[in-house]
Amino acid sequence: MMKLTVHTFVSLDGVMQGPGGRDEDTSGGFEFGGWVVPLFDEDMGRIVSGWFAEADAILLGRTTYQMFQPYWEQVTDPDDAVARALNSLPKYVVSSTLTEATWHNSTILPANFLEAIDDLKSGPGGELQVHGSHRLVRALHDAGLVDEYRLIIFPVVLGQGKRLFEPGVTPSAFTLAGSKATSSGAVHLILLPAAFGAADLEVGEFEVREGREQVKD
Repeated sequence: MMKLTVHTFVSLDGVMQGPGGRDEDTSGGFEFGGWVVPLFDEDMGRIVSGWFAEADAILLGRTTYQMFQPYWEQVTDPDDAVARALNSLPKYVVSSTLTEATWHNSTILPANFLEAIDDLKSGPGGELQVHGSHRLVRALHDAGLVDEYRLIIFPVVLGQGKRLFEPGVTPSAFTLAGSKATSSGAVHLILLPAAFGAADLEVGEFEVREGREQVKD
């Protein structure tokens, strides 16, 4: 069975929009495209290359697919792990408007894409990786299909833009499976779902016992 993993860059206030360039995604009037660039370092390069080295297939939303294709198709360096994975591995794109996928080894998923993705996960292989793809990640999260999140959180607050977890998202809790700080102050987190849905999310309260604050049983 394949493991569905989500990979993205996020700001401290949870924004994932337009990290790589000024004009990457200006929808909604987003003004801070390229906010990752000043903080990208060799540590992050190794982390991201490590992500793609584990991929057996790539799953993208239409916007990210059309953003990635013209850039990465031009990168032919066989030593570039990201380009090698994106240009050679099977790619699945979720779109209600795209009628043709011209990037090598690409397939457009049907309208019932969540069922199609669940079927992909049931097949042979290692990792089915999602990169970027804001709306797709939200749908996958709410459907409980994500097996692992790999996030790089950057020390910057943007105050606008598409967020990884928007209001109304399904309440969830996670277990920290790994972490690493980079030289520029970003933090890579590996998170595994531990609780899903309001009924499973544990809450509590503090109470004072003998002058000290303690967790209430």
